[in-house]
Amino acid sequence: MEDFIRHRLGDLAAQSERTGSFTFSPFLNEAELADFYAMAASLPRCGVTVWGGIPDAGRVMLRFGDAEQLGYEVPFPIVCLRISPLQEKFADSLTHRDVLGAVMHLGIERDVIGDILVTEKTAFLFCAESVSDYLCRELSRVRHTTVRCEPVTAAPEHLRAVYTEQTLQVASLRIDGIIAKVCKLSRSDCLTLFRAKKVFLNGRCTENSSVQLKENDSVSVRGYGKFRFCGTDGTTRKGNLIIRTAHCTGYEEQTGT
Repeated sequence: MEDFIRHRLGDLAAQSERTGSFTFSPFLNEAELADFYAMAASLPRCGVTVWGGIPDAGRVMLRFGDAEQLGYEVPFPIVCLRISPLQEKFADSLTHRDVLGAVMHLGIERDVIGDILVTEKTAFLFCAESVSDYLCRELSRVRHTTVRCEPVTAAPEHLRAVYTEQTLQVASLRIDGIIAKVCKLSRSDCLTLFRAKKVFLNGRCTENSSVQLKENDSVSVRGYGKFRFCGTDGTTRKGNLIIRTAHCTGYEEQTGT
């Protein structure tokens, strides 16, 4: 699969350079995006932009081509869909898995689906423009809830990510030690994750277990979730560092905006 993605991205970059036009990748997950970064230096110098519909998206598209060089602009073919219950009073609370499962049940490929942001009973789904009409027409039920699916004109700016902060004590700012604390793993288990290329720092795969984290670094560990390193709050009497991390636990709709 990795070779297929790399070959496909290479073809898209070459096509953009050859035709003087924009080309777009499917949605990529963190591992696939890391593969792109690893091979980027060997690709044609056609320019590339990364976007998933919202800042810090977990799943993103690549747009090959530079607007300044080409002399025109083409937006990403990404549509944001709002999935909401027809009768909220009788609706179930939704989860990411519920929504994704309902979409996959329609025969949709995973690489045309981006991030899914879920509030209590409403979800916002980013998808490729090519499947947006089909989803609006066919997605009518999520679990036991009858829903409507409709495009929104812009990303849901009224959604606010809900973060849970955690205070921990660590010996240093080494990434392996912090992951061990956050994920409640042994140091040796952490090293196994690095060797298996399951650790991503700011969207890029890293096998360097001794790298020092900086404030606002984003760390993702496949199978264990994602967190942001928020900084230090001093030291303990024994000389350990007191650090803060934040984890996105969901989204909520802001009122009064």
